[in-house]
Amino acid sequence: MNKIVMLAGLSAVLCQLSCTQTKEKKEEESTYTVTSPLVSDTSFTKEYVSQIKSVRNIELRAQEKGFLQNIYVDEGQAVKAGQVLFRIMPKMYEAELAKAQSEARMAEIEMQNTKLLSDKDVVSKNELAMAKAKLAQANSEIAMAKLHLSFTEIRAPFDGTIDRIPLKLGSLIDEGDLLTSLSDNSQMFAYFNVSEPEYLDYQTNVKDRGDRKVSLLLANGEPLAAKGEVETIESEFNAETGNIAFRARFPNSNRLLRNGETGKIQMIVPLRNALIIPQKATYEIQDKIYVFVVGNDGVLHSKNINIVGEMSDLYVVKSGLSAHDKILLDGIQKVKDDDKIKSEYLQPKVVVSQLRLKAE
Repeated sequence: MNKIVMLAGLSAVLCQLSCTQTKEKKEEESTYTVTSPLVSDTSFTKEYVSQIKSVRNIELRAQEKGFLQNIYVDEGQAVKAGQVLFRIMPKMYEAELAKAQSEARMAEIEMQNTKLLSDKDVVSKNELAMAKAKLAQANSEIAMAKLHLSFTEIRAPFDGTIDRIPLKLGSLIDEGDLLTSLSDNSQMFAYFNVSEPEYLDYQTNVKDRGDRKVSLLLANGEPLAAKGEVETIESEFNAETGNIAFRARFPNSNRLLRNGETGKIQMIVPLRNALIIPQKATYEIQDKIYVFVVGNDGVLHSKNINIVGEMSDLYVVKSGLSAHDKILLDGIQKVKDDDKIKSEYLQPKVVVSQLRLKAE
């Protein structure tokens, strides 16, 4: 009997101790850490999808009709300015040149004879003038025939790389047919679209940047070693998208970049008096970002915020919060709207330093 009483008493003591520990644990868990946005001058990296183009990229088309007699290059080959790439069968144009030269020789002989007669007053001065005009016309026909003959040789207008060659030897070519494309890849342009607010921010803060250097993230996720520079901004916004196109120039000494590639421009955007909050203080619902704002009475209210920039572990807030708002830092998943909590305030600088980040 005494053993039963002792066991019952021990059980009661253990139960009371367990309940006390559970109660203390709950009290500890009900104390949440809150903080405020950090107000600081900072900068973040903004990414823009870009289209990469050669500084010069042209189509080489036939200017004369005929059979494709020679192809002197291969697809992907590097060529020099003035190098012969294709030849269209020149026989007909050579014959036309020979005919024009013969007619010019006849016109010259006729002009000389007319001049002798004119000097002796046998023929009028007008006849001599007509003979000279006929000779000039014949010489112009020679020049035209030479020009047509030169068009049978297609030369590279600048140093570059040959693209695909769709036609093969012996193909019958018409005037205007595409022979290939030529790209000058010594330097590359990267075009990217910027929204109107971002454009205004860029123009306003361009002096704060110190330079216009940007980086290029390639399709494989690797950054291009060389930096580029924003050179121009187009004159008009696209009425459909509300964006305006920027153009950055990148060196391409190793010819890694090719015309038509894609990538992401990474541009550093400076911000003054920015509101910075930890990402872990936010949660997302249907692509919208929220935080829990703690009122003076300790009651939680969810609030939608807009993000202007993102850094590792941090968000830069565009709107939805003020510098004096207190936001819930931990335990986001354990609470809901209108919950009343017990909180402990932690200075924003301490919070950011604990994230091992430096906000400048």
